[in-house]
Amino acid sequence: MVKSRNNMILVIGVNGQLATSLSKLKKNNIVFVGRPKFDFNRLESISECIDEYQPNLVINTAAWTAVDLAESNQNSARQANYFGPKELARVCKKIDIPLIHISTDYVYAGDKGNPYIETDPIKPETVYGKTKAEGEQAVLDENPNSVILRTSWVYASHGKNFVRTIINAAKEKSQLKVVGDQYGNPTSADDLAKAILIISEGLLNNKWPEYRGIYHASGTGDTNWYDFSRTILVKSQKYGLVIPKIIPIKTLDWPTAAKRPQDSRLNCDKLKKIFGITLPNWQESICKTVFDIFQHTPC
Repeated sequence: MVKSRNNMILVIGVNGQLATSLSKLKKNNIVFVGRPKFDFNRLESISECIDEYQPNLVINTAAWTAVDLAESNQNSARQANYFGPKELARVCKKIDIPLIHISTDYVYAGDKGNPYIETDPIKPETVYGKTKAEGEQAVLDENPNSVILRTSWVYASHGKNFVRTIINAAKEKSQLKVVGDQYGNPTSADDLAKAILIISEGLLNNKWPEYRGIYHASGTGDTNWYDFSRTILVKSQKYGLVIPKIIPIKTLDWPTAAKRPQDSRLNCDKLKKIFGITLPNWQESICKTVFDIFQHTPC
């Protein structure tokens, strides 16, 4: 059973998109810790921080997310996405507390042709995807009382993401080329953060048997990068942004070090069935994100 620690939640990660979105919720029972104090490259720092803070629940938002760089930095990616989460799960199990671990649609190959459900076979085709898949299994092996959330195409008004990148590119260029044959579910980090808090409440109320396991948690609705970029820029027009010419291209025309899933759409019915959670439609959430970006960075 969970010890009495006033329902304190420890979030691993400080400056990432999701950690920042969680901090914006301003919950008094959430504490954030990151490097250099907590560092997956120093596994001993994990137990040190857990011992110091004595949380009831841990949320791991830390990861190696540089997809292309992972191809040439396999050891570093594996340390952050496998060895670190594995040790974190072990330490959480030792003191009998649950862990929420964030994963990715990159564990799938993207060749199903329909939205993936949690029981579909995984088939990662990149170092990033493989290390995240390894991390998932390690977390579940070390601490069965864990919830793993696979999400996709995460964006926010803060941090490094596609939305901010495409807006900045539009300010500088008269023409943009965007891949139009990769499909997925854009997910607002702010929406995901709110969903995580709902899940946390259930775990803190000892709902482990019903809740533990793997879930898909992405924004409602799907699109491709080209249509996603057009929507972002159209929404940005009202803030004075001049939309450049946008040209759809094929994946083959935009080579990258790491192969992207062609169709990584996620079915989130399980999340709705177990938790009653449906993330908002991405087209609604993108409006708020674009507004927030231009409030902080006038065009």
